[in-house]
Amino acid sequence: MNKQNRRSFLKTVGLGAAATTAAAYAPFAIGGSSKKVVIVGGGMGGAVAAKYIRMMDKSIDVTLIESNKDYFTGFTSNLVVSGQRSLDEIKFGYDGLRGHGINVVIDKATNIDANAKSVKTAGGKTFNYDRCIVAPGIDFRYDRIDGYNEDVANTKITHAWKAGPQTVMLRDQVQSMKKGGTVIISAPPNPFRCSPGPYERVSQIAGYFKKHNPTAKILVLDDKEKFSKFGLFIGGWKKHYGYGTDNSMIEWVKGSAGGKIESVDVAGMTLSGEVDDYKGDVINIIPAQKAGNIAHVAGLTNASGWCPIEGKTFESTIHKNIHVIGDAAIQSPLPKSGYAANSEGKVCAAAIVAMLNGDKVPDPSYVNTCYSVIAPGDGISVAMVYAYKGGKIVKVKGSGGLTSGKFNAKLRGREEQYGYSWFDNITQDTFG
Repeated sequence: MNKQNRRSFLKTVGLGAAATTAAAYAPFAIGGSSKKVVIVGGGMGGAVAAKYIRMMDKSIDVTLIESNKDYFTGFTSNLVVSGQRSLDEIKFGYDGLRGHGINVVIDKATNIDANAKSVKTAGGKTFNYDRCIVAPGIDFRYDRIDGYNEDVANTKITHAWKAGPQTVMLRDQVQSMKKGGTVIISAPPNPFRCSPGPYERVSQIAGYFKKHNPTAKILVLDDKEKFSKFGLFIGGWKKHYGYGTDNSMIEWVKGSAGGKIESVDVAGMTLSGEVDDYKGDVINIIPAQKAGNIAHVAGLTNASGWCPIEGKTFESTIHKNIHVIGDAAIQSPLPKSGYAANSEGKVCAAAIVAMLNGDKVPDPSYVNTCYSVIAPGDGISVAMVYAYKGGKIVKVKGSGGLTSGKFNAKLRGREEQYGYSWFDNITQDTFG
């Protein structure tokens, strides 16, 4: 095996190389200095950043603080709602990261002191750092819908936008709903985690109903005028679920037509908007979103509720030596997605290793791919490569791709299988 120096390796990873590329090289063991990185949040961004820092430089002491012992992927969770997958199939632990020499601490981070360069946990521990990565994911703006709160979400009207027990609750509600009943899905305003996700959820529930409850209806109430992969989803709904006909299983109400929801009557199972009231047998409210709570506690957010960052390193523009990656960051035009978080984690890892070793930060490149399943045998995807130019993250012209709007059964079936393969590969890359 040919040897490669650290600077060359960092550049390769910074350009978004896959895990298989990184694994082809022996990990570096540079000196014996005590360089400490503390990572708060063990999702798709935080976990992969921890792993890649250790792969690039084993002399760096990496601690990952995560409040849950298991992580459930948001992507593919809609297939749990429809019964196509089990919750266990989207569950991942942290033993793989421990195998890379990462100190995994199952505890809740309660404070980050930017001046003292330390993280405190609910368990009473303090962890000092040279560099800190904050990957807290999202939290919800329950106050945007009167009558909705966390207790309601956990007991009757789910959001199921953080995969786990609520995912199972929504699945059970859908599968036990009366014949000919109505599911209402309230989609969130931009920006939010996984922009095609609400519409894949609509598709998956419709697929279940087509087989088990064919007279049921799905009403989608939307704050927006359009949504991600709009043409592909609408085309799929027309093909599979009669969208646009008198027998359509799906009705979509856009914001200007009254789709924006203002309040919920939990006892009466009714949503009220600017134009009308809507009563459902099952209601799924996906609220407006913001950065995870610890980002607010640490003072990493601005008035938008998200975290401003410098795109080359993902270092916070508010606090030095703290980097924010994943859904919590203001990283547009990168979307808030699992694949983008994975890419950001690798770019951030390469930047931190370079900084801690006095090397030049490599020029980054980022990638995102998103797969959605409209129906069995009908998968769609979108992909884009991004670069850092002029102090900004920008799309690389001509690098992207979108599934053709013209239906081709062989192509769409292959897209679905690619999506399942992508799930296996990215979760192995992150947690393996």
